[in-house]
Amino acid sequence: MADGRTPLSASTPRAELQQVRLGGTLSKSCDTQHDSEGPQQLSRSQVLLPIIRSPTRGSRHDSSIFDAARRLDRHVEADPTHPVVEISPSEAVARLAVSGGGMVAESVRCTSQSTLRHHYRAPMHMLVMYVRGERREGETFVEGLPRSALRNLERKLTFVPAGREFHDWHEPRGSQMRLMYFYFEPDRLKALSKRGIIDLADAPRLLFEDETLWHTALKLKTFVESSGGDPIYFESLGTLLIHEFVRFTRGLPSVQPQLHGGLAPWQQRLVTAYIQEHLNERILIDTLAQLVHLSPYHFCRVFKQSLGMPPHRYQIYRRIEHAKVLLEDRAASMTEIGLAVGFSSANAFATAFRKATGTAPTDYRRSVAPPMIYK
Repeated sequence: MADGRTPLSASTPRAELQQVRLGGTLSKSCDTQHDSEGPQQLSRSQVLLPIIRSPTRGSRHDSSIFDAARRLDRHVEADPTHPVVEISPSEAVARLAVSGGGMVAESVRCTSQSTLRHHYRAPMHMLVMYVRGERREGETFVEGLPRSALRNLERKLTFVPAGREFHDWHEPRGSQMRLMYFYFEPDRLKALSKRGIIDLADAPRLLFEDETLWHTALKLKTFVESSGGDPIYFESLGTLLIHEFVRFTRGLPSVQPQLHGGLAPWQQRLVTAYIQEHLNERILIDTLAQLVHLSPYHFCRVFKQSLGMPPHRYQIYRRIEHAKVLLEDRAASMTEIGLAVGFSSANAFATAFRKATGTAPTDYRRSVAPPMIYK
């Protein structure tokens, strides 16, 4: 193949193409030794795929290696070098991974309706993206947070800080479940911070939603599943995803994706601000539509296109997010918090909170609020 290569200019990054075998663990992907076994003798999980080494910039470490899409079809064990989620039974999923620049992006597709169990604890941060799926039964757990039995996982995100334990089990219902795992080296997050003080060890997040993060993660999903081979683009998307998550955890505003045909920026700002200011009220669709000079039908369509959910669901989502903040103060009762965010009773509030998060508000409070001390 050497004779057929196109000459590279001096300004073109030079990539070294190597063949590696995917064996039982990901750590074997770093082994550049080949044996004499021919391709026709290899199993599906041992096909030869390329690894592209990108040029080292400055003091970049070994994580600058870009590993093109690798299909992981058999049992994959975690190790200190390449931590991954352990899934059982392993034959019930199809896995595809791309790594480089201190990040691994892995696509997981469930291929059966059997009960699946996911487990993870490693020295790398992990972001989980539930692309599609609903479960009959199941539970999701991140160390430090109450367990969630939420059944509809579609468009949810979960963040597992390095060193924290993650468990997830479910019996899929309906269409096949699809999710993405993104693994980040903690040192990379610190390197991306101008202040060098990003610390996400105490910021686990369970089954939350954020449109900005979602759209960036969706681009990485497309890259992985299309077997993309551009290491610069992959690393850029990974850097953007990290920055967006840090901004989210700090409560900083994000640049919302501009979707063709959705609400104009001024319309989205006006409507979301109005909903936030009237969380505890019943808001009519007609009222929101009049604010932005649209018909109710057209407004509902473009609102969902811009924010990923209907107006009523968005208001419930904002109510629950505000309730989480109020639950950190043990002085307020469940009834007071429920009324403050627009529910008629403590029972109505508890039902809506459990439906949205899979967790009772009392359990959530115990996990985030210190016990009151009476003198």
